[in-house]
Amino acid sequence: MAMEKFKPLLLMILVQICYTFLYFITEASFSHGMNPHVYVTYRNIVGGLVMLPFAYFLERKKRPKLTMALLLEFFVLSLMGVSLTLNMYFVSLTFTSPTFIASMLNTIAALTFVLAVILRLEIVNVEDPRGIAKIIGTLVSLAGVMIMTLYKGAILKNLWHPIIYIHQGNNVVKEDWVKGSILTVASCITWAIWYIMQAYTLKRYPAQLSLTTWMSFVGAAQSAFYTVIVQHKRAAWTIGFNIDFWSTIYGGIVISGLVGYIQLWCTEQKGPVFVTMFNPLSTILVALLAYFVFGEKLYMGR
Repeated sequence: MAMEKFKPLLLMILVQICYTFLYFITEASFSHGMNPHVYVTYRNIVGGLVMLPFAYFLERKKRPKLTMALLLEFFVLSLMGVSLTLNMYFVSLTFTSPTFIASMLNTIAALTFVLAVILRLEIVNVEDPRGIAKIIGTLVSLAGVMIMTLYKGAILKNLWHPIIYIHQGNNVVKEDWVKGSILTVASCITWAIWYIMQAYTLKRYPAQLSLTTWMSFVGAAQSAFYTVIVQHKRAAWTIGFNIDFWSTIYGGIVISGLVGYIQLWCTEQKGPVFVTMFNPLSTILVALLAYFVFGEKLYMGR
């Protein structure tokens, strides 16, 4: 009984650990020359292929009958949470840094909380300590993000040489914090909407494995359509057996597959706000790894 009670908590901690490694392996891949749009496409194809057999056999009797309304929901969910959001998100990573991206993701919890309250998915009782804690936590989270974004402060000196350099490569993209910040904020907004939409879709389609598979394949198709338009070079679609390959495999199997399923399960069990409230954990882990292991510059304001 105790394990069942803490199962969603432990799973979401695991999710944040998985996301922490994602920031660094993808940044290393992009620095190596991997196109972010191609990465999103390949990653979701891998995720869909991995989840397909599990969804087909384990949810054969659980899957509701598909309707045009459900297919339309899958299309919009894939757009908001996979193709559109991830393309903006990973392009912003090439212009900024993992620490900045991880900190900005804390706004998703606040945005999701506000939307959930408006749509009555979350009840806030200002006379209850839990309700007050939710409000204070949201305000503190937003204040922290604003400080990290607007105030840089003095640089912290590294105490030793970094263990791993992730910015090595022939095609390192020059930083553009304005463009990167706009794309990050836009992706956070669409991500928050996506979490809310999932809660509604799961009520009509309570098959998390199948929904994860649908979103992976539909999102991959949407991303491929966009990528073909903006990326005309065939060489961009070719990846070798290097960091590009491993980042795609990790993103597909662990993030699009395992993490996607866990988040859907936790959303159905605890609601969308519960899922997003764990994002600050990833911020701390990313900042520590970025500073101590990868040698990223860390400023007092961050």
